Amino acid sequence: MLGAVQPRPIAFASTVDAEGRVNLSPYSFFNVFSANPPVMIFSPARRVRDNTIKHTLVNAQNTKEVVINIVNYEIVQQMSLSSTEYAEGVNEFEKSGLTEVPSEVVKPPRVAESPVQFECKVKEVVELGQEGGAGNLIICEVVMVHVNDAVLDDQGKIDPFKIDTVARMGGNWYCRSKDAMFEVPKPLSSLGVGVDAIPSHARNSDVLTGNDLGKLGNVEQVPDQEEVIAFAKAEQAYDLKLEEKHMRAKERIAKGELLEAWKYLLL
Repeated sequence: MLGAVQPRPIAFASTVDAEGRVNLSPYSFFNVFSANPPVMIFSPARRVRDNTIKHTLVNAQNTKEVVINIVNYEIVQQMSLSSTEYAEGVNEFEKSGLTEVPSEVVKPPRVAESPVQFECKVKEVVELGQEGGAGNLIICEVVMVHVNDAVLDDQGKIDPFKIDTVARMGGNWYCRSKDAMFEVPKPLSSLGVGVDAIPSHARNSDVLTGNDLGKLGNVEQVPDQEEVIAFAKAEQAYDLKLEEKHMRAKERIAKGELLEAWKYLLL
């Protein structure tokens, strides 16, 4: 599962125990699950080797508070160091060299170097099992958000390149988001014609990929016959073989010229 469900975002969770001692540890079983109310969930799993539980889990159960700090590339090595299984009461902020910043609503401190920090109240802890490897869902409601202005764009929104987050892969592998990003327009306001509207010879093409077909299916309107005829004359494309049509359509798709790609396929 860990090798297939990836990349996984990382909850860098800071907590305090009943005596006020600080703990800091990363968890990649994590995501946001609700916007209103704002709710995040992360899951400290029971250790496989001896079926013991993490200090984070105990602290969250006892104090009902946690700060979820977002991990970017600049602190990934320190984050990894903090995952060392130090003894109870050892402050991972000190071990990792990260800076504690007081929170405004909850007791656990924030990671100053983290680009975004979420102060949270624990709503519920759901135990998923009692064997080694079993997760414990810590359901957190966000009560305060802190964002470093350096990761914002000129519209005040988080810039995905500036925040430069990292994510967990399988084994010892991580990925860096800004080196792996690509854009896919969301079909929220448009109604694509769908892949089923594409001629069967194109749907079964050895040249066009599923992604190519997906882009073609996202257009709202297919060129009409007059447009196709005019295009064929201009491109002198009447005598093209089927594979050549597919190749030229693929070239146009790569350039974002989807309607021109459609015209080749409708010749």
